[in-house]
Amino acid sequence: MIQPCTTPLTVDLTGLRVAISAGAGGIGRVMADSFAACGASVFVCDVDREALDACPHPKMEADMADAAACEGFVESALASLGGLDVLVNNAGIAGPTARVEDVRTEDLERTMSIDIESFFHCARRAVPALRAAGGGAVVNLSSAAGRFGFPLRSPYAAAKWGVIGFTKSLAIELGPDGIRVNAILPGLVAGDRIRRVIEAKAQAEGIPFRDKEAQLLAANSLRTYVTQQDIANMALYLCSPFGRSISGQALSIDGDIQFLA
Repeated sequence: MIQPCTTPLTVDLTGLRVAISAGAGGIGRVMADSFAACGASVFVCDVDREALDACPHPKMEADMADAAACEGFVESALASLGGLDVLVNNAGIAGPTARVEDVRTEDLERTMSIDIESFFHCARRAVPALRAAGGGAVVNLSSAAGRFGFPLRSPYAAAKWGVIGFTKSLAIELGPDGIRVNAILPGLVAGDRIRRVIEAKAQAEGIPFRDKEAQLLAANSLRTYVTQQDIANMALYLCSPFGRSISGQALSIDGDIQFLA
């Protein structure tokens, strides 16, 4: 049996300048550590003060729900790194778990502002810097929920579908500038976040956690969680010379999910 991946892809990224939103914890932290391990210079932002304090990379506190904070993050990354070659739009929240008629307007708006609007705001400021560098890469974190319907999670799914459209449109727009744009669609990523999502879904449906977990795992061919390192390794690949001809793609890292329940 293939063991879960816990080590970064081995690729030389020396000199690459990388900005990662929400990069002090979770998938973002694993991506930041992995880029740095391959020789890249990394700048991150996060809203989690405790995660920022534990993060060894150049960083700043920023709430990606705020447009000015998004652009301020990119400005700070440019100042710290001396330019930019890669933008990773990783910020995201799970949003509410509820029937559509029960979703509060403020929860909908915050989910959209972080999970899709922040990507636009960061890209708007980063693209001129990527052009000035002679090209580069943008990696947008979507989700398996950006490919399937996800009942009781409509704000999150709507945002993640939006990331796919944004990615494809930006890839066409920026291709002539030598800027590649791709989306990564994680499935069930092992960790506290997916546990909280499953707990919320189980509670909303009135079933035990284990039953809901089993339903979700049964929907992917490999019947397993993926790791944060799996996601990070795809980002490394896309931003390396190996990914030089890959753009406009929505790449699923999910064990072959067939549907979301």
